Amino acid sequence: MPRSVNAVASRARRKKIMDAAKGYFGARSKVYTVAKNAVEKGWAYAYRDRKGKKRAFRRLWIARINAAARQEGTTYSRLINNMHTSHVELNRKALADLAMHHPDAFKAVVQAVTKK
Repeated sequence: MPRSVNAVASRARRKKIMDAAKGYFGARSKVYTVAKNAVEKGWAYAYRDRKGKKRAFRRLWIARINAAARQEGTTYSRLINNMHTSHVELNRKALADLAMHHPDAFKAVVQAVTKK
């Protein structure tokens, strides 16, 4: 009986990797074993950096809120604490947007939470 090799599945698996390596430089887009290493490393970086992106944006929002808060005579730390005690539930993304694009609204929020 002839040997069964399941070439269809093997080829599909290799084709998936080679398609993912399109645009890579040199052997990384031509040679399967090199392409496989490059693609797997790329997928690992993509997975890791989807998590890192969330951290990076949060840091950016905090920096923007802090800069705007200092213009209003307070600090980021005090502002967030006052918001918690005043039960004002605005997330950092929304606060940063207010600080950047609607400074009057941000000023109103700061004044509303610091009156206590």
